[in-house]
Amino acid sequence: MRASERKFEGAIEAWLLGRGGYATGDPGAFDRAFGLDPGGEVLAFVQATQPDEWRELAGRHGGKEAARANFLKRLAVELDERGTVDVLRHGVKDLGVEIRIAYFKPAHGLTPELVSRYDANRLVLVRQLAYAADETKTLDLALFLNGIPVATAELKNPLTGQNVEYAKAQYRRDRDPANVTLARRAVVHFAVDPDEVAMTTRLAGEATRFLPFNRGSEDGGGGNPFNPDGHRTAYLWEQVWVRDAWLDLLARFVHVLRPEKGSAAEKRAGTRIVFPRFHQWDVVRKLEAHGREHGAGQSYLVEHSAGSGKSNSIAWLAHRLSSLHDAEHRKVFDKVVIITDRLVLDRQLQATVYQFEHVHGVVVRIDKDSQQLADAISGEQARIIVTTLQKFPFVLDKIEALPARRYAVIVDEAHSSQTGEAAADLRRALSARSLEAAESEEAAEEAERGDGQDLLARSLAGRGLPGNLSFFAFTATPKAKTLELFGTPVGAGEERRYRPFHLYSMRQAIEEGFILDTLANYTTYKTYFRIEKAIIDDPEYDKARARRAIARFVTLHPHNLAQRAEIVVEHFRAHTAKKIGGKAKAMVVTSSRLHAVRYKLVLDRYIAEKGYGDLRTLVAFSGKVLDEGDEFTEPGMNAFPESETAERFAGDDYQVLIVAEKFQTGFDQPLLHTMYVDKVLTGLNAVQTLSRLNRIHPDKDATFVLDFRNEVEDIQRSSPAADRSTSPRPSSSPGSSTS
Repeated sequence: MRASERKFEGAIEAWLLGRGGYATGDPGAFDRAFGLDPGGEVLAFVQATQPDEWRELAGRHGGKEAARANFLKRLAVELDERGTVDVLRHGVKDLGVEIRIAYFKPAHGLTPELVSRYDANRLVLVRQLAYAADETKTLDLALFLNGIPVATAELKNPLTGQNVEYAKAQYRRDRDPANVTLARRAVVHFAVDPDEVAMTTRLAGEATRFLPFNRGSEDGGGGNPFNPDGHRTAYLWEQVWVRDAWLDLLARFVHVLRPEKGSAAEKRAGTRIVFPRFHQWDVVRKLEAHGREHGAGQSYLVEHSAGSGKSNSIAWLAHRLSSLHDAEHRKVFDKVVIITDRLVLDRQLQATVYQFEHVHGVVVRIDKDSQQLADAISGEQARIIVTTLQKFPFVLDKIEALPARRYAVIVDEAHSSQTGEAAADLRRALSARSLEAAESEEAAEEAERGDGQDLLARSLAGRGLPGNLSFFAFTATPKAKTLELFGTPVGAGEERRYRPFHLYSMRQAIEEGFILDTLANYTTYKTYFRIEKAIIDDPEYDKARARRAIARFVTLHPHNLAQRAEIVVEHFRAHTAKKIGGKAKAMVVTSSRLHAVRYKLVLDRYIAEKGYGDLRTLVAFSGKVLDEGDEFTEPGMNAFPESETAERFAGDDYQVLIVAEKFQTGFDQPLLHTMYVDKVLTGLNAVQTLSRLNRIHPDKDATFVLDFRNEVEDIQRSSPAADRSTSPRPSSSPGSSTS
């Protein structure tokens, strides 16, 4: 190892041994076959914290030496079968004796015995760990908890010509993914250099996927900010790996996803560990700390981009707030209420809380009536209540009626637009005679109705924030009113502004690869036509293609949907259909329900006339549309219930989804590659609509927007300035940058 690398490792070691709460481990004491116990740490911990249980176990095994050997074998079997996380949290049973392998910090300090056992945890740092039998390969760094290697790290220094990418390559190419220590002991593996950190929870050779574990740069992008006191990545060992933070992370962050079906071997193979990204860990810890110090009556705005993992962040936060105690060991919140319409979040919460506590009934979803909600809020059993945005005003009324109790209300921005519930006031029949009238009427209704953020603002108008309640609002695109309601004030008087309590920007999410940049291949129809025309006029161009109908549409009539339908179909078949391994899908965004109905009719008619058997459409809108004496509904036009629309679109049978407001927000479909926009988009509505495309997929490397109605400058103004990594610009080809 070169001197500069030794110096980098030495700095980490010095911090963890001097200030991080670690002891030095002996790599020679490591049992490579079992993958644990340098220096007898696990037995030392058990004997120190559970002397009575150890004496009982020694007696049943016939002596201390037999107990030592047999217990280590039993522990290895349990680790293999159940995994490190479960064993650390819930211990093992050997000959009927229950033995804890770790004690995590209690919620309060009222039980000195539990505090003492927590203090007895033994954290050990081992450098150059020879981890595999009959090999000389070593890991730069391994972190042990009570004899179990819970994390490994490869450390690189650019001064030697190597960086974090070399560390990733080392894990992928030179580390056996089946090795017991790497595959069945360590919870996470870090690739580290002085500037960046990446991590993975599963080694799979060349297929190993590393995720960034960076703070974000000074200007809102990826990477890490300049550190005047040392390395940019010093936060890893100074904040994350230090004793209390690291034990807390293992106890209350790491989440294990296990398949519900299959054999024991299949379940083990399919098990996946969720380790928090830095911004998730950071926001939960900071919100918890602020809530502990300041109690109820606070407001927090968390601006986290799509792709930030908000569901996990909310689940982790909810569990912590439900057991949060202040410095005087008093409970801070009696109840945690989550406002969301995402069923997946409810399931995630149930699974997360059960892993931490092995107790059912902590999380209650309100799926009946207001009485069920009232009973849950005023009752004793449920600590976390999950309900919908529509019930938010009732929640406020009930909380105000119980001033002696304190509540944490977590508001999730995702609402019911995709199910149609949020558009319930649109279920009356629309009978506008013209497309122009329908567009005008529905634009006015949309503006008056607003979205989830508007509903929150209206619910709070005139009443203020109750003093027994703290708000934790999560959103990717906050409006000015939302910032004012929940944001952190900065400055005074005319200079007073509001900022989020915590930010994970769209730009950072794009640069870290968690979402795609939907503006990278944005083009208006005028630009699209100009590019197509140039191709057609090229003497080398195949003249047969020049007969395509698009060449006729120099100017589109504002409401000639037949023209647009032809462009949509031909563009999709020529460019989009081959994307994402031939599974790419498209969305047509329309100006009204009448537009959606007529688009569906003309698209299907054109497809049938051309005999295209490889393209089918679906439509999504709320309520009824009366058009020239005929009545249209979403279920009627699709020929199945509207509750199935999202699932059917995700399958192989349908390629194009035509929408009228519904599905423009709160809809995640990674196969969605192309969007045809036939609606005026302004402000956050533009950002939220185009963001339907940004979900990633292993075979998806770009998106494409063809806009019939808006100008580049208008869309550019709508994009959040701080997050804009690229300005809308025409792509070099009509399909995308990879056409």
